Amino acid sequence: IYEIARRRGFFFASSEIYGGFSGFYDYGPIGTLIKKNIENLWREFFLSLNDNFYEIETSLIMPEKVFIASGHVKNFVDPIVSCSKCGKEFRADHLIKEILGISVEGKSAKELTNIIRKNNIKCPHCNSELEEVHLVNMMFPVKVGIKKKARGYLRPETAQGSYVNFSRIFEVTRRKLPLGLAIIGKAFRNEISPRQLLLRQREFTQAELQIFFDPEKIDECGEWENIESKKIKVLLSSESEEKKVTCRSLNSKRIPKFYLYWLLKVQEFFLEKLKIPEERFRFRELSKEEKAFYNKIHFDCEIFFESLGEFKEVGGIHYRTDHDLKGHEKYSKKSQKIFYEGRKFIPHVIEVSFGIDRIFLALIDVFYVDDKERG
Repeated sequence: IYEIARRRGFFFASSEIYGGFSGFYDYGPIGTLIKKNIENLWREFFLSLNDNFYEIETSLIMPEKVFIASGHVKNFVDPIVSCSKCGKEFRADHLIKEILGISVEGKSAKELTNIIRKNNIKCPHCNSELEEVHLVNMMFPVKVGIKKKARGYLRPETAQGSYVNFSRIFEVTRRKLPLGLAIIGKAFRNEISPRQLLLRQREFTQAELQIFFDPEKIDECGEWENIESKKIKVLLSSESEEKKVTCRSLNSKRIPKFYLYWLLKVQEFFLEKLKIPEERFRFRELSKEEKAFYNKIHFDCEIFFESLGEFKEVGGIHYRTDHDLKGHEKYSKKSQKIFYEGRKFIPHVIEVSFGIDRIFLALIDVFYVDDKERG
C-alpha cells in the first residue's frame, strides 16, 4: 500500500530527500484532494445536524496552564521500555501485545515490567535484556518569547481550543444548548515508536466536534422514536463478540439516549457517506482500564485493515462530562458556569473525534484492488 501511495502521489515520508523523521508524512497532489474531500464530507455531515453547531479555528500552541488544567501534563503519558544494550526504545504495551498477543492497556509501569520479566521478553533488535518500564509525557514542549520565555505546548488534541473558548462563544451564539464547536486541524504527539504509516504519527489531522449540553438531559433525545429500533454494530467491553444491537437494548444497558444518537450518526457517516463496508466497521467499548482518564463512556470507531489483519481505531465518541470545563475554571479562576433554563451549571460534553489521516489510510486499504493488468 505504501508503494502505490508513494508512486501515485497520495502520501510519502516528509523531508524524504534527507531521510525524514519517522512519524511525519506529506501528502501529494492526489492525496491532498482526497484528504480535503474527507474533511469536507465531515463538515457537511456533522455541522448540518444542528443549527447551533459551528466550526472554529484555534491556536496550535497553547500555554502550559491549559494542559495542567486539562490533566495532560500529569496523565498524557505512555509506558516506555529501553534496551539495556542498544538503547532502542519501545512502547511497552505494544511490545507485549506483539509478542504475547494480549492487551495490557491500563496496566501500571510496574505491572508491565513484571509481565516482561515473567515472559522473558527481550529486545527485538539485539535480543538483550530490557530495562524497567517508565512513563514519558507525549506532548511537545515549546518555549515562547526571546528573553522572558514562557512554556507552552503544541496541542496534543484540538479539543482544548473549544473548551478555553466555550464561555465567549456561548455568549456570541445567544446562549443556546446544545452548542457544538468543531475544529479540523493539526495535533501533535511525541510518539515513541510511530508505525503503520498514517495510523500512528507525531503530527496528524483531527476532526473533532465538542457538543456542550445540559447534563440533566443526557438521557433525552428528540428523535428517540425514530432511532430506538435502529441497530448499532458494537463490541461491548463485557462481551467477546461484536453484534448488531438496537438503540433500545443499549439504552437498557444504561447507555444514555443522547450518547446513542451520536453513536448512530457516526455509524451513518462511515457506512453511508464514506461507504465503508458494514462487515469492516464496528464500535468497541473501552473498559474502565483502557479508556482515557477524562471519559465516563468511551466507544472507539474501528475499521478492519486487511493489510494488517485486524481492526484499528480511526475515531471515537467520548462522554467527557464536565472534566475539562471544571479544570479550566479551577486554574484560570474564570467561572465556566452558565445560566440556562432557570439553573446555573457547568455543561457536560460529548466529543465526536476522528483521525483524518487514519480514515484516509482506511479508505485506501478498503478499496485497494490487486489489478494484475494495470499493476
